[in-house]
Amino acid sequence: MKIRISNISKVAIALCLAVVPLSCSVSIKFNGASIDYSQTKTIEIADFPIRSSYVWGPMGPIFNNQLKDVFANHTKLIQVKRNGDLKIEGEITRYDQRNKSVSSEGYSSQTELSMTVNVRFTNNANHAQDFERQFTAQSTYDNTQSLNAVQEELVTQMVKEITDQIFNATVANW
Repeated sequence: MKIRISNISKVAIALCLAVVPLSCSVSIKFNGASIDYSQTKTIEIADFPIRSSYVWGPMGPIFNNQLKDVFANHTKLIQVKRNGDLKIEGEITRYDQRNKSVSSEGYSSQTELSMTVNVRFTNNANHAQDFERQFTAQSTYDNTQSLNAVQEELVTQMVKEITDQIFNATVANW
């Protein structure tokens, strides 16, 4: 009986190992973009200035680089300085923090950091898809930590979330 259990175990392990690579290959090939590359070949992505009253210096370059990277990594579009088939421009309009929860002692225990970006999208091949829209993300941190200690990590998370939202709204048609 021990031999049958070990043989069954070997078969089960072999089946699992055979299924895992198949499922991984499907997710690796999917990028989410629905672009007609015969009509749309280029994209113009302007640098987004910070227009919020509260500013953290590295936020602008982190956002601008991530936005360009998301399109470079998930599409075959060529990024150009002007006259792109698609154009994305805008500004970071809000970056602030507020108390999110209160402890039993009546003090703030968590703070929410929030970032909002205004985006103007132009599709020169199909102006019916043009829009101007705001995208927002939030992150929360415990007040046992200082904002300086967590700011880079939280801004990076929010930027990733916002750039994914922009990507989905512009070329994934979600």
